[in-house]
Amino acid sequence: MDEIINLIRNASDVETARAKLMKRFKLTELQATAILDLQLRRLAALERKKIETEYKEVTGIINELTKLLKSPKLMRGVVADELLKVKELYGDRRRTQIVNLSKSKDGKPAKALTASDLLPQQQVWIGVTDEGLVSRTHDDKQPKHSGNDAPRWLVKASTSDTVYFASKSGRTAAVAVHVIPQAEKLSQGSLFYKVSPLQETDSLAAVFALPARKSALPEETCVITTTRYGMIKKSLVSELPGPSSQAFVLVRVNEGDRLIEVGLTDNKKKDILLVTAQGMAIRFKEDDVRPMGLVAAGVNGMKLDDKDEVVGVEILPTEGEIFLLTNDGKAKRVDEKDFPTQGRYGKGVIAWELSGKTKLVGVVADKPNHMATIHLSKGAPKSTRLDAVAVRKRAATKGDVVVEVKPGEEVLSVNVNWTVEKFVSEKKEESGKTKEKAPAKKVTKAKPAAKVKSPKGAKSKPKAKAPVKKKPATKAKPAAKKKK
Repeated sequence: MDEIINLIRNASDVETARAKLMKRFKLTELQATAILDLQLRRLAALERKKIETEYKEVTGIINELTKLLKSPKLMRGVVADELLKVKELYGDRRRTQIVNLSKSKDGKPAKALTASDLLPQQQVWIGVTDEGLVSRTHDDKQPKHSGNDAPRWLVKASTSDTVYFASKSGRTAAVAVHVIPQAEKLSQGSLFYKVSPLQETDSLAAVFALPARKSALPEETCVITTTRYGMIKKSLVSELPGPSSQAFVLVRVNEGDRLIEVGLTDNKKKDILLVTAQGMAIRFKEDDVRPMGLVAAGVNGMKLDDKDEVVGVEILPTEGEIFLLTNDGKAKRVDEKDFPTQGRYGKGVIAWELSGKTKLVGVVADKPNHMATIHLSKGAPKSTRLDAVAVRKRAATKGDVVVEVKPGEEVLSVNVNWTVEKFVSEKKEESGKTKEKAPAKKVTKAKPAAKVKSPKGAKSKPKAKAPVKKKPATKAKPAAKKKK
């Protein structure tokens, strides 16, 4: 052992010590390295110099710190220098908002703030493509309605609202709008199951949005769901949960059936219009469907013939006419008055008498100058203005060609923008109060106006000038005496 220590100590460096160990004791390079990995290698000449240099540096630091601890003035100087460095690095404008949460204006304990409460209120559009890519715009400018980036669903919402993704099975996810990623193009969005608790196996049936403050809607506002085989259900929006990491059941869908559309109603005196693929339609009062819980399946809305199915639903009255579209690219608009009101679960009336393999694929209703997006089995979606189609009678068999369909191709669906205002009007209590006060202000202003127009003040001034007119008369008397 002493011989090994002396050999390592007298070596000029580590490599020399390793070579001498291998030669003297017939060791392998691995064995020699293992011996040198011990602290004994620090006894080599060069390692000893490193230790001495390190010792001098540590001794110098100890002396400086000892001197610093003995002088309060030096300590304050070091603290000041460090604070100036922190100020230089982090002296930017405060980014957080400080809010007093002790009490609200009415004296009640204030509600705890959430991330959405601190976001600026901004109107945006949420688009979902046929491939399930979802994104939102940077502002309230609508994205394109045609081309590869055309949306299958386009929803208007505020950054503080909640958007709901409903699958064909009835499972629904609630997501805060500000969580939806922004993108210049819809094709650059994220898959819906990556921004919501839905699964990759889920297939979307509808996308809609509701205000975060549901009290802004009429008290009995309901969500209306419709399935392929005519099951319809109403549920109060107050039963819908807010943003959550868990999906919930919006409607129980029977086996073999699927959800096709979601709408809103104020639960008052509106009508529901169902349209089928074979050209039938039924209109009935919404009172025929009472509000039910989320897990309910609903009631039958219409009697369907064999191989027939519901392709669309509209809440009446609506702005504009009923736009009907067939799978061969033809369309017509029909006035809603042409659809008579009858009881729920009837056969309905003929909305469009079709022949051959022609069938209806969708129904929408909106303002005539608004755009509709038409989706094809092959090729990119196309857009058209609703008023590009003539208004015809319900009995008319002809329609206008809105999209050219190639052989082996057919139209799949049609959709328009989804907005809350299309179905119900939000409450605006503050604006309502100001409108009521406006007439009162006009009445109070009328009274002082009458005082200003009073002629009393104006007539008193000429009376005061009357003596001035007599002065020339007094001057005229002396002139008459001079003539005499």
